Amino acid sequence: MKTLFRAILFTLLSIKLILGAESSIPSKSSPTPNADETIEKSSIQGIDETRNRFPEILSDAKLLMSEIVISDFNKDTLEVAFLLSRVFELMMEADQIGEMNLEDKEEFDRFNGTFTDLYTHKLNTVQNINAPVMAEKVWTDITEAIEIEMGETNLTVIDDRDGHIPLVRTKQVDQFINYFQTKGRKQFQIWLKRHEEYKGLILPILAEHEMPEEFIYLAMIESGLNPKAYSKANASGMWQFISATGKQYGLSRDWYKDERRDPVKATHAACKYLKDLNTKFDNWYLALAAYNCGEGRVLRASKLHQTYDFWQMHSLPRETRNYIPYFLSAAIIARTPEAYGFEIPKNVKPFEFETIVLKKSADIAVLARVAGLKPNILREYNPELRQSATPAEGDYILKLPLGVKKRFLSAWNAIPEEERFAPQFVVHRVKYGESLWTISKKYSVSIHDLAAVNKIRNRNKVKVGQKLSVPLKGGRVWGTRDNGGPAGYTKRVYKVKRGDTLGQIAENFRTRASKIRRWNNMKYGSHLIRPGQKLVIWVK
Repeated sequence: MKTLFRAILFTLLSIKLILGAESSIPSKSSPTPNADETIEKSSIQGIDETRNRFPEILSDAKLLMSEIVISDFNKDTLEVAFLLSRVFELMMEADQIGEMNLEDKEEFDRFNGTFTDLYTHKLNTVQNINAPVMAEKVWTDITEAIEIEMGETNLTVIDDRDGHIPLVRTKQVDQFINYFQTKGRKQFQIWLKRHEEYKGLILPILAEHEMPEEFIYLAMIESGLNPKAYSKANASGMWQFISATGKQYGLSRDWYKDERRDPVKATHAACKYLKDLNTKFDNWYLALAAYNCGEGRVLRASKLHQTYDFWQMHSLPRETRNYIPYFLSAAIIARTPEAYGFEIPKNVKPFEFETIVLKKSADIAVLARVAGLKPNILREYNPELRQSATPAEGDYILKLPLGVKKRFLSAWNAIPEEERFAPQFVVHRVKYGESLWTISKKYSVSIHDLAAVNKIRNRNKVKVGQKLSVPLKGGRVWGTRDNGGPAGYTKRVYKVKRGDTLGQIAENFRTRASKIRRWNNMKYGSHLIRPGQKLVIWVK
C-alpha cells in the first residue's frame, strides 16, 4: 500500500512541477529515479554540451521535494528538515550561477512558487520542528490573513525616545499582536527564548554602531533569530541577506562557509546596511521598508505620494505595508512579554564564546573531539560552516563555548601535526570517457560542489587532460599507489584501547585482521597490539 502511495504521490507532484516545462514525465513502468541516476543518464546519453547547469540543479531540487512530501507523510521530521536545507542550498546555488535565460527563469520561478506553497502550507512536520523556514511561514500566514489599509492612520505612541525607533500602535499593529497571542503564540515563545540567547551578542554590536536597540526585533521577524534560516528569495542567515547585498557588505560565500550565517559578521553588516538606508531616507520606518522591498521602490512611492510618511504610502507592495506593523508588534510584545500573556524564558544559556585562530583546514570531527563536544554543538557555534572541515585558505576564527578554550588548546597541542588538519584537495586529471558525474562518484563528492570549486558553469562539459580540484570532506585521505592504500578506500588512524583485539577492531571497521596487519607491516599471524598503539586502517 505504501509503495503504491509513493508512486502516485511522486507522479502527481512531477506533473505539477513539470507542467509547461520541456522535461518529460517518467513512464509508469520506469522506477522512480533519484538525482544521481538522472545525472548519470544525462552523461551517458550525451546531452547538448551548450546547456547550462540550471536544468540539472532544478531537476535535483524537484526530486528532493518529492522526497520531502513522502517523508512528511511518514512523519519523518528530521528527514524533512534535512531535505528542506538541501533544497534551499540548491536554490541558492542556482541563484548565484549568473543571469538566467527566459526559459530557465520561468521554470525557476514556477518551482520556487510551488516549493514555497509546499513548505508554508502543506507540511505537517514543519509545525513541530525548529525548522529554518518557520519565521517565513509565520510571516506568510499573517500577511495572507491581514490586509493593511493605508491613508489616514490613528497612531497611539508607546515609546518615542531619542536614539530609539518610535513604537506606535495602530489598528494593524493590534491585529498582529492578536495573532501572536493566539495562532502564533507557540512560535513567538520560541523567538523570545532565542532573544534571551542572542541579546548579549547583538545589543553590544548595535550599540557599537550607535544603532537603536529595537533592531534586534528586526532579526526576530526576519528569521526568528535563527542563524541558519532560509527564505524563498534565497536570503540566508539571521538578518536574511541575499547573496548580492551580503557581498556588498563584506559577507563572503564559498564552498566552505557562508558568512551570512555568522551571527557576529552578519549583525555588523546589517548595521552598516541599515545605517546607509537611514542616511538616504532620514527616517527609520522608510529604512525598514527599504530593507524589505528595496530602496528603489520606497523612493518611487515617496515621489508618487509626495511624502516621507510611511503610513501614507499605499502604493508600496502589500508585504512591505504589512512589514512595519509586523515589526512594531514584535517589538512591543518583546519589551514587556508578561503584559501580553507570554512568559520570560528562564535558564536560557546565552550565546557566549571564546575564539581560536586556525591556520589550516581542520576536520570538524577532530575539533569537536578535542574540545570535548558533540560535532553538532560545535556547528551551532559556527553556523557559517557549510562543510565538515574549516576553510582551506586563510585564517579561520573558530568559536568555542565559553570555558572550553583552555582545555581545547592543551589537547590540540598534544595532537600530532598530521592528525590535526584536514587535507584540502586532490588534483584529478580528466581521462577519456570521464564526466563530472563519474568523477564526483569516484571521490564521493557532490557534483554541485565539484562544479562550484572549479567554477564550472556547464557541468556537462569537461575536457580530457583538464585538471580538477576535488574537495575532500571530513579529512579524507584516499588510497593511492604512493601511500599503499587500495583505490576507493579512505585512511583512518585508530588508537588502540585497553581490551581491544585485532579481530574486534577489524569487525568494527568491517574489514579483516589480515588486512590490518598488512597495512601496518605486522608479522603474519601476529595478534599482539598494545594500548595507545596507532593503526592505519583503510575503509571502503
